[in-house]
Amino acid sequence: MTAPAKKPSEQEGLFWKTKTLEQMSGAEWESLCDGCARCCLEKLEDEDSGRIYFTHVSCRLLDSGLCACKDYAHRSDQVPDCVRLTPENVRTLNWLPPSCAYKLVAEGRDLYWWHPLISGDPNTVHEAGVSVRGRVQGTELDINDEHLEDHIVQWPGLLPKRARLKKRPA
Repeated sequence: MTAPAKKPSEQEGLFWKTKTLEQMSGAEWESLCDGCARCCLEKLEDEDSGRIYFTHVSCRLLDSGLCACKDYAHRSDQVPDCVRLTPENVRTLNWLPPSCAYKLVAEGRDLYWWHPLISGDPNTVHEAGVSVRGRVQGTELDINDEHLEDHIVQWPGLLPKRARLKKRPA
């Protein structure tokens, strides 16, 4: 028995379909970020099971309205445990959300309709309900680590229904 034929991609020929993550220029790599800021949420890991739990608490550098880092260039200096995504680690990090373009590209999958590289509009990530905008309840400065368990939420690990659509809703 042969494997089913791969679905044709409307994104063939675009840089994320023709280059490996390692071959991308710095600008191409950065443009893969959809601006959802889900990776900037505080996460907890169960030491026994390895399961990751997202919270609605963000990094202190996140501007949750803009879904952008307030000091991106110096984020690792200010937040030593900030994880910089690389071609190597996006293939192994178990906490990247299912919508993460780095993860999708590493798996050879297409980007969603709401990704700014597809839509041409950086606001479609918010329109699709993928970003953290309006969902962050505080920063790591506001909420102590010992209280993070009280702030566990499911939505960062899920893909909203409208974000799963094949194209932008009318």
